Amino acid sequence: MALLTLGGFGIIISGTIAMVQSGAGEVSPALPIFGMPAILTIDILLIRQLSKLINAALSSARHPAAKLTRQPQNAFQPPHATTARLAPGVSVTENTTRFFDEYAPASSIEAVPVRKTER
Repeated sequence: MALLTLGGFGIIISGTIAMVQSGAGEVSPALPIFGMPAILTIDILLIRQLSKLINAALSSARHPAAKLTRQPQNAFQPPHATTARLAPGVSVTENTTRFFDEYAPASSIEAVPVRKTER
């Protein structure tokens, strides 16, 4: 972690020095002003997260598993539901074509007489 932080600071400082030496006109101090606090903030958040992970791993190793306590015999426990009585799901397409059974398909198209009206 320290090497990454120092490396990031070195890159920012060397980049700023290179910009100043190149004579690229007005050099903005934004790189070191915003770069270094950004690296520090990321380092702080990373250290905080890693410490939480390490503490969680160590605390679970120290404490043995919780002992299961037996419930008293007079405690009410509802019976577990059985799945044997459950009916299967209804099909979406069940009974959808029964109304078409009584209609015969049209064998041919019948001509409809057209009445001419006088004008």
